[in-house]
Amino acid sequence: MYLFTDAQGRVLYVGKAASLRARVSSYFHAPQGLSPRIKQLVARIADLQVTTTGSEAEALLLESQLIKRHHPKYNIAYRDDKSYPLLKLTAEAFPRLIVTRERRRDGPARPGFSGVGGGRYFGPYPDAGSLRQAVQFLRRVFPLRTCRTFPKSPCLEYHLGQCLAPCVGYIDEAAYGRIVGDLVAFLEGKREALLRELSRRMERASRDRRFEEAARLRDQIHALTSVIVAKEKSALTGPLEQLQLALKLPALPRRIEAFDISNIYGAFAVGSMVTFVEGRPRSAHYRHFKIRTVAGIDDCRMMREVIRRRYGGSLAADLPRPDLILVDGGKGQLHAAREALQALGADLPVIGLAKRFEEVFVPGQSTPVVLLPTSPVLHLIQRIRDEAHRFAIRYHRRLRAKHLLQQFKGRAG
Repeated sequence: MYLFTDAQGRVLYVGKAASLRARVSSYFHAPQGLSPRIKQLVARIADLQVTTTGSEAEALLLESQLIKRHHPKYNIAYRDDKSYPLLKLTAEAFPRLIVTRERRRDGPARPGFSGVGGGRYFGPYPDAGSLRQAVQFLRRVFPLRTCRTFPKSPCLEYHLGQCLAPCVGYIDEAAYGRIVGDLVAFLEGKREALLRELSRRMERASRDRRFEEAARLRDQIHALTSVIVAKEKSALTGPLEQLQLALKLPALPRRIEAFDISNIYGAFAVGSMVTFVEGRPRSAHYRHFKIRTVAGIDDCRMMREVIRRRYGGSLAADLPRPDLILVDGGKGQLHAAREALQALGADLPVIGLAKRFEEVFVPGQSTPVVLLPTSPVLHLIQRIRDEAHRFAIRYHRRLRAKHLLQQFKGRAG
């Protein structure tokens, strides 16, 4: 996305392009010459603002929002809504998302809906092809019905996961309305708030053991995250820089130390620490810990002990301080690690990576950071977490095997 502005900062034109260099240069070096309108635009340009999006469909939605917000003089194509397609949420008990080319009086107004005849409109959008891509994305993420009349049994869209089958009562009007509200929030640009709300719902569903709903919400979050963080991710050069931005770390996490706990019902409890420097394992700095102060099953207290011994004992002098600490686990393990660090007066960034939904927990944030499954950031911290787990398991098995061997020798003797 790009915006041309004048000397007073007013937006003159909003556009989108796959190649910004080629598109902007065309305004100044057109082989057939410039039209009078473009010549006038070029003469007034004082600055250029750029926004990177995750896809052409996302750029299309953002382009329309910016034009509606700034009313740029030279985006004349948007002055006639009838010439270009619009997105419409129909004013029905179970609304549909459709593409139309005109605003019509088609039914009574429904609460929460604005516009002619109670329907809700978004756009217009000049690029019909990109709009079709956008609609495909929106229907995957927000599974609204597409049928004009309800069938007697769930259709193919339901079996593909793109509809929740209100036709046969698999979802009620209130729950369906929440999905419609989420879609409206997304189209209105309230995407950060929407992501936080979906994360809260996912946690509640998981706590209530509604795992199918939690998994659907997780997939929604992943899909939305891909467009919400695309701008930040695209400007970076590598996973470490991306990790710093995603977690708002004070320094580039060149040295990361990760911790895991391994035991069987509290027996042979051990902790592990692995070290990654510049994204690569530094095995010479790996350490393992036999748990000394905790009896029974209590991973959080065990994590507290291991953190205390690493950053408060002799290891504190032997090894460099990390730029980031990663603990295997959710809020409980993260809180335990934070308590141990605070007791030592060690001000070090620490995060937790929970296995169930691969959520990243950060101190001071009520909702976890959710990263796209294809994210290099997630892949990096998963690899580090998995290495800590492997190292802990190996030490645990060694202690257990040693104990069994001693028992066997005792019986044999």
